[in-house]
Amino acid sequence: MIERYTRPEIGAVWSEKNKFQKWLDVEIAVCRAWAKLGKIPKEALEKIEKRVRIDDETLRRIREYERVYKHDVLAFVSAVAEQVGEEGRYIHLGLTSSDVVDTALALLMREALDILIKDVDEVLKELKRLAFEHKDTLMMGRTHGVHAEPTTFGLKMAVWYDEMKRNKERLERARERVSYGKISGAVGTYSNLDPEVERLALQELGLKIEPASTQIVHRDRHAEFMYAMATTASSLEKFATEIRHLQRTEVLEVQEPFTEGQRGSSAMPHKKNPIHAERICGLARVIRSNLIPALENIALWHERDISHSSVERVILPDSSIALDYILNLFANILKGLVVNKERMLKNMELSKGLYFSSKVLVALTEKGLSRDRAYELVQRCAMKSWDTQKSFKDILLEDKEVSSLLSEEELNKIFDPWEFLRHRDYVYEKVFGTA
Repeated sequence: MIERYTRPEIGAVWSEKNKFQKWLDVEIAVCRAWAKLGKIPKEALEKIEKRVRIDDETLRRIREYERVYKHDVLAFVSAVAEQVGEEGRYIHLGLTSSDVVDTALALLMREALDILIKDVDEVLKELKRLAFEHKDTLMMGRTHGVHAEPTTFGLKMAVWYDEMKRNKERLERARERVSYGKISGAVGTYSNLDPEVERLALQELGLKIEPASTQIVHRDRHAEFMYAMATTASSLEKFATEIRHLQRTEVLEVQEPFTEGQRGSSAMPHKKNPIHAERICGLARVIRSNLIPALENIALWHERDISHSSVERVILPDSSIALDYILNLFANILKGLVVNKERMLKNMELSKGLYFSSKVLVALTEKGLSRDRAYELVQRCAMKSWDTQKSFKDILLEDKEVSSLLSEEELNKIFDPWEFLRHRDYVYEKVFGTA
């Protein structure tokens, strides 16, 4: 991922230095396991533990070897083995490249997921705050982009909160799913290994054993990680799209933060554009597009091929870095979100009370009309209100058939927007456990 969208903490996870450090962590864990089984002398292990390291000089040597070998794992092994001398022969003993790379990748994915889950917690905190702060902030609910029935901005935030809880659960499941390694050799048969080496090494690394590995940890695990990220990004795009719609000049019910000194357009000084919400939408598309290659990586030849490797070098770092970025960007939008309560109420008036049509429909059926007849009456009055831009309630009072069934007092009671929202505490209790 480009530097513009890379936050330092997660960028460090996917750095070349951290990757090789994780490879080294695996190699040392295997050496310790071999030492416990008496395969590596204690003195040799102590020398390995003391001397091997990943620093700038090691990275330089890895690059030198790779230019010759055209194989990054062998280059890595040579570079760290020469730090030890004769005892370096014990490094990578009995292993194949994927034993190191796949096991280390599990450590990297887990490290990235820990950051992403922490990011989601911050978003959840802000959504909950807004949900309770605006529990009674009345606004128009829309379907198909058209006025439907009243809701509150707090209820909208509760919906987003509940969706983000599911995203957190998906990321947590992905963390469990990718926390598997394998130290089982070239095709997973432990041909040059003792299974006890795998058990001891993975135990030290805090990973579980892939039950039936081949040369690799199977890529359905990595696809699940990618799916969790893609779904989370898609939710953020959904929320950001809503903010963009509500910030339109004709609506202007919310605005993302606009800081002092910020400029919205190179040509039009008056502009305050939802650039951060738009950026979330754009990067969400990148993350989501990476799901397909992750799914295609599942199908490899026989016990493995290498077609997945180049793909993962791009999609896993880029997707997790981008998701970290947009999660933090969205949290900051929420922290500074401008909520225009007055404009929300003003926009509700645009439809002249037409959003009460469902309440009138129910009231007329309760008076004994068939639902079809009640619908015809309400729709007739609604269309007249729309065409004349006259109050829907006034049109209903003027209609002889409607007024013969519903008095002005009854209509006044029906035309109370809070009647739509008398069960909002129930929703809050479902989502938050408290109203």
